[in-house]
Amino acid sequence: MTLHATRRTVLLATGGATAALVAGCGDGDSGGSGQDQDPGAASASAGQVLARTSEIPVGGGKIFTAEKIVVTQPAEDDFKAFSAVCTHAGCTVATVADGTINCPCHKSEFKIADGSVVAGPAPSPLPAREITVEGGSITLA
Repeated sequence: MTLHATRRTVLLATGGATAALVAGCGDGDSGGSGQDQDPGAASASAGQVLARTSEIPVGGGKIFTAEKIVVTQPAEDDFKAFSAVCTHAGCTVATVADGTINCPCHKSEFKIADGSVVAGPAPSPLPAREITVEGGSITLA
């Protein structure tokens, strides 16, 4: 017995796979690789409380994935904030350890003190973000 596929069954059978393939082709940012722009800039709003100061370890940091921001504390009571979007290919950084902010995609590393590149292929530092530290809270400026 030979089965003949109609146009409708072919479209129905491949429609889900095509939608999944198209959905996986980008992150919704039509601006390219992220090298010339910072997709993290519009992801967080001024006045938004990110964390308590006690949540950010001295010599480390915390990544706020939804806001695309990483907050670090290089020294006691010295808080810094940077975009969490790697300047190489636009991936979101994944860890903060041993004094660096680390991107999982191509292993770029950035200093927690100033966002500068420690290890490439990232071509430029993580852009700084303005924060306010008051009363134990870290807020976006």
